[in-house]
Parts: sequence; structure tokens; C-alpha cells
Amino acid sequence: MLISPAFAQAAGGGGSPIASLLPFVLIFAVFYFLLIRPQQKRAKEHRQLVDSLSKGHQVVTAGGITGKVTKAKDGDETVEVEIASGVVVNVIRQMISEVRDKDGNPVKLDPKAAAKK
Repeated sequence: MLISPAFAQAAGGGGSPIASLLPFVLIFAVFYFLLIRPQQKRAKEHRQLVDSLSKGHQVVTAGGITGKVTKAKDGDETVEVEIASGVVVNVIRQMISEVRDKDGNPVKLDPKAAAKK
């Protein structure tokens, strides 16, 4: 016969299970530090900024509407915003994207004051 029989070869030596999981752990760590952690930090800052709303602050909503806060109770989910003379709307706090002071400058949270809350 011209054709020789094919024999199964022995399986090669397997690598360490830790070495095979290492790339997945590294990818997760990169995603955590580049995507998840900064997003959590921004969400925390936004929550603190929205919780610090008080009467007289200028705000910008997620829809781009600007106005002045006329009523904001602590613990209340909504605030009253005057968007034009005599026109007052209720806005959900989480839909406020930017808070400005009475002069219209963006409000920056003091890290020490934010840590106390």
C-alpha cells in the first residue's frame, strides 16, 4: 500500500490556567479604570451638584432650556424653574445638566463641602 495509516498525535502540554485568564483580567482592569470609574465619579459629582440646588440658581436642563430656580426643597424630586417672566415649570432634578450661580457662571463644587454630605 502506498498510503500509510494516520495515527493520532498526543495532545500538546496545556498552559497554566492563570496564564490563560490573565488577558481577560487585564482587559477588565483597563475597562474599569478608563470607562467605569470615571463615569461613577461624574455621576457622583452630578448628584452632589443637583442636590445643592437652591432658590436663585440659574440652571440648564438636559433639553437645553435655561431658567432660574424659584423653589427647591431638600429631598424633593422636582424643582420649580422660571423659564420666562411668569412661566414656571416643574423639572426633575436629574434632568438638570448644569447649575449656574446668580451671575450665570458655572458652579464648581468645593470638594471639602461635597465630602461632608
